[in-house]
Formats: sequence, structure tokens, C-alpha cells
Amino acid sequence: MMAANTAPLWLFDLDNTLHNASHAFFPAINVNMNRFIARTLSVDGVEADAATVDAVRTDYWVRYGATLLGMMKHHAVRADDFLREAHRFDDLHSMIKAERGLISLLKRLPGRKILLTNAPQRYSREVMRHLGLHRQFGKHISIESMHVHRQLRPKPSPHVLRKLIAREGIPAHRCILVEDTLENLKSAKRLGMQTAWVTGYLSKTAKIARLKGQLLQTNLTKRTRYVDVKVKSVRRLADNLHRLR
Repeated sequence: MMAANTAPLWLFDLDNTLHNASHAFFPAINVNMNRFIARTLSVDGVEADAATVDAVRTDYWVRYGATLLGMMKHHAVRADDFLREAHRFDDLHSMIKAERGLISLLKRLPGRKILLTNAPQRYSREVMRHLGLHRQFGKHISIESMHVHRQLRPKPSPHVLRKLIAREGIPAHRCILVEDTLENLKSAKRLGMQTAWVTGYLSKTAKIARLKGQLLQTNLTKRTRYVDVKVKSVRRLADNLHRLR
């Protein structure tokens, strides 16, 4: 059994890591987000066209790491309003799709687990409870909690990762970030964290153009220098523990 002072701290993403968000959530979020941006950019009551919305959303993602940050900076949008509208679903539970065996997998991984997601709290809590995973995580950090010096700093910001490390009192090399998004893994690796890249749902995501404003520019067949372990499913993490110590 691993000693408490050497056990890792696991930081798990949610969407497309612990469940298949590409199946139904991301397409719905895409539509909701576009509708919100179109209304926000409206002039004299006329909503912005699709091309303008797409260009703005993508530009803000590239410049700030999240479309939300650009909307806040340039259009005085409140984060709560944006997140509520983007994550408005008629039947959330029917949209959830995940692998079996995740609870037993999480129990097999030594060390504490924290959910670290750029998704809003209400949505992420509902998904986790539906999957029965909430009891496996000691903490739940959603985007509303990612403030550093009163500024919203969601992933891939290194500021929020540094704050988390300091608060948990654990060295970076004992933290393992489990993610589907390479930019987030890159930030973690630069701080000295270990990284696990989950790719199982990414090929499906790539079929949806600029989903959530994210540009997919990655060759999924390769493992980059800032990825310690590349797995198709989080269920394979236990088989790769020897590469994360």
C-alpha cells in the first residue's frame, strides 16, 4: 500500500474524460452558446449572423483560452449568465453517456481525487451524481471557483493550478492531471505536474467543427512531450501507474 506522503493527488477533468460529452452535451452547448453570443452582439435588435458568431467565439478561445473570458472582457457579460444559458438542457440525464466500471477504477487508484472542471457547478454536480462518481472525489472545483486575485482563471491558466497546489500543500510532481484537452495538460506539465491524456472521445469531437470554440489541431496517434501517459479511456489508468510514479 502506498504511503500517504507519497500518494499522488489526481486532478480529473469531467467532459470527455469521465463521460462522453461529445455524444449530446457539446452539440447542445454549441447551439446554446451561439444563440447567447448572437443576442449579445445584436445591433438595433438584429442578432449577429452565424459567421460573425463563429469568428468571435473562435477568436476568444484562441486569445483567452475560453470563449467566456472574451465575452466578459469585451461585452461585459456576467459569467453566471453565460454559463447558465450555455448549459441549459431539457433532459440532462438522458444525455449522459459513460463507460461502465468507473467507480471501481477510481477506487483502484491510490491517492486523493479532485474534480477540476471548467464546467459550471450545477451541471457538473448533476453529471457526477448521475454517474455515481461524486463519492470518489474529495473536492469538486468547478469554473465558478477558479478565481485568482479576483480574476476568473479557468484552465489552462497556470494561476489556478498554482493556487490549487499551494492550497493542497503538495508538490507539483505528485499531482496528476487527467484531461482530454492538450492545452490544459501543457500548462500542468510546465508546472512540473504529471499528465494523462484521455483520447477516447476526441475523434468524435473532431467531427464537430470548432465545438465549444475549441480548435482541434492534434494528431491523436502521437503522444506529445508534455503527456506522460496517453490512454483511450480512464479505465486504463490503473494499468499505467508505473509510468506515473
